[in-house]
Amino acid sequence: MDEIVKKLAGLGLTGVILVILTVTSGGSSAAVAATLTALGGLFGIVGGIALLGLITVAGDAVAGYGIEAIVTAIYKERSKTESVQVLLKEIKDLPITEELKLKLRNELRSEVYTDAQKVEIPKTVEIVEE
Repeated sequence: MDEIVKKLAGLGLTGVILVILTVTSGGSSAAVAATLTALGGLFGIVGGIALLGLITVAGDAVAGYGIEAIVTAIYKERSKTESVQVLLKEIKDLPITEELKLKLRNELRSEVYTDAQKVEIPKTVEIVEE
């Protein structure tokens, strides 16, 4: 068992996910392959394996920067192209701590405020009578 654990530990998060897939599928390699194929969508089992790799990259990023920094950066980037109101609703429904939800909402609101400051309003308005 130690040898298997060492090899799976070398895979990092991907190894953990692979173990979970194996256990939930009853240990059947056909079931694991079917699950990977389903996860891969149109790309089949290759897409499922690629998804495991992507999960590993995301896990490494979270480990390096922290979940708060990653999620905040994602929502700041999304706020450039999506409605802040929709994002705030989405944050409300996320399965994260209330503290992180509050930080995300405050960050998005400060982005809206910053954008509002960038709009130049004329200081004087000239009234023209005809």
